[in-house]
Amino acid sequence: MTHSETRLRPGIRALDRLFKAAPSLSVARMTPNQLAKVQASVIPDGGPAALVLGRPRKGVDIRTTTFVGRHGDLPLRIYTPEAWSRTSRPLVLNFHGGGFVLGSARQGDWICSTVAADLDAVVVSVDYRLAPAHKYPAAVEDCYDALLWTAAHAADLGGDPARIGVMGDSAGGNLAAVISIVARDEQGPAIGHQTLIYPATDMTDAALEDASVVANTRGIVLSNDDIQIFRDHYLDPTADRTDHRLSPVRATDLSGLPPAVVVVAGLDPLHDSGVRYAQALADAGNAVTVEDFHQMPHGFLSFPYFAHAARPAMAAIVESQRAALG
Repeated sequence: MTHSETRLRPGIRALDRLFKAAPSLSVARMTPNQLAKVQASVIPDGGPAALVLGRPRKGVDIRTTTFVGRHGDLPLRIYTPEAWSRTSRPLVLNFHGGGFVLGSARQGDWICSTVAADLDAVVVSVDYRLAPAHKYPAAVEDCYDALLWTAAHAADLGGDPARIGVMGDSAGGNLAAVISIVARDEQGPAIGHQTLIYPATDMTDAALEDASVVANTRGIVLSNDDIQIFRDHYLDPTADRTDHRLSPVRATDLSGLPPAVVVVAGLDPLHDSGVRYAQALADAGNAVTVEDFHQMPHGFLSFPYFAHAARPAMAAIVESQRAALG
């Protein structure tokens, strides 16, 4: 079943029309050359992009740097409140969405600067390598390396290495969940909180039978075709899709993980994937809060001028982060 426009809020209806009118916004309709151009493009400051993705919050300094990961230099985008702080701040490491294929740290300026401003935290967003040129496990390795770097340089960032959280949306939500498990298993830096925003938690074909996938096959922002193409780009055909570094919901041990807030959207094919992972975390004894926005599509937090629920969702996220990170 597809969702008729009569059920949509005006802003979401406009967002739906925008995506339907612009083939370059749908990976399922991109040629290889179009995909390469989109990956190489840079979102400009201000201008039309800001009208879609939102403007960075005032009072937050944004700078870029690079660090050396196991496979070479990787860019970081760092958000720091401009106000002086007497004490070190929480650190939140962000992983952007885009199906492991699209996107950049810059696209999360509104989300990351809002967390920086409202939590009074330093947010570090990593530009991990993208598929199909860099297939799994490239993104996982880059994001874990970014966690190691952030913890090691906490003092230089004005942050507290004892108060580190991870955050991600869509593919980034998958990475935040995976990195929380990897850090536990590798006895890496302690993660105090995980923010999982409409996360993809199951890469197996069984997930394509979820009721939310069936109901939103031609979904707003994200369609079933998009999901399958993202997977094909990200995964080698021989990859074990049940591996917890791909499908965290299929991990055999989810105990001892950080408190989590899981944000899901009712018009999102990935809705059930997020809810199922939240339940699995809770069943393993972890503290979990689910924020379910019933009339929102996938990606709604990235479109604050279109989605009326974006700001309430951000408030819920920051509240959960504050409870865990201080």
